[in-house]
Amino acid sequence: QVHLVESGGGSVQAGGSLRLSCAASRYKYTFGHYCLGWFRQAPGKEREGVATVESDHSTTYADSVKGRFTISQDSTKNTVYLEMNSLKPEDTAMYYCAAGPSCRLPLRPTDFDYWGQGTQVNVSS
Repeated sequence: QVHLVESGGGSVQAGGSLRLSCAASRYKYTFGHYCLGWFRQAPGKEREGVATVESDHSTTYADSVKGRFTISQDSTKNTVYLEMNSLKPEDTAMYYCAAGPSCRLPLRPTDFDYWGQGTQVNVSS
């Protein structure tokens, strides 16, 4: 059973920073392949992909967060992080960690099989 648990959300002012963590277990697919991603969903909006890291350590980012967010993983701790800097009010959303067999563009929630419960990020102006 894949288990994903997010933490690190909170409230910050615009320009501030937060680091989200996702503790993952049993997320590896055949031959050890996997894609771990961060998605977000604001009220009244569709869930959108933010960043992914794949089993070969390659990363992808949504255009809206490039240069501000960094995804990384600590394989020894089975944890993936999302470092968020220069936060903007439009970054306000529930952030979800997800696991799937591979990272494909464009990022689509339907390509991911497992999801965490989410962690809320609020950015005030």
